[in-house]
Amino acid sequence: MLCDICGKAEATVHLTEIVNGKIVEMHLCEACAQEKASQMQVPVGFQVFLGGIAPEKATVDKSEPMICPNCGLSYRDFRKIGRLGCSQCYVAFKDYLSSLLKNIHGSNQHIGKSPRRLSKNLEVQMKLSNLRKELQSAIEREAFEEAARIRDEIKLLEQEISSGE
Repeated sequence: MLCDICGKAEATVHLTEIVNGKIVEMHLCEACAQEKASQMQVPVGFQVFLGGIAPEKATVDKSEPMICPNCGLSYRDFRKIGRLGCSQCYVAFKDYLSSLLKNIHGSNQHIGKSPRRLSKNLEVQMKLSNLRKELQSAIEREAFEEAARIRDEIKLLEQEISSGE
């Protein structure tokens, strides 16, 4: 399918807009999508989304379509409609979605928020988990002084948990 604006390049971005109760679809190449995004005065994150909807790694091999084994959605269909069919689509299209999600959200890992009533113990457990990752990283980098400092901090937190503070 060719781009609706330039009519030359293949459309890789598919926009659906509702105008006066009528659905209007636009099929754009990457260059025209970026131009359209800059004209629309949309947030920067959305501009990144429009420009990054089809990352270079995400070119689909036409001879062998990628299809989610659970719901049957193809990667090509996902690119057209902009929605995944089920939770297993994330696994099926993992290599193609990771750069897209990082562009949109700024990270591939969901951080989320914690409830205000979160117990102190759980906060300490989360901090311990992060410190253990830092410790492993310091050891791999052979930053042994930093690793010793982190180890001591871990011991203090573990004592805090065991004493029930």
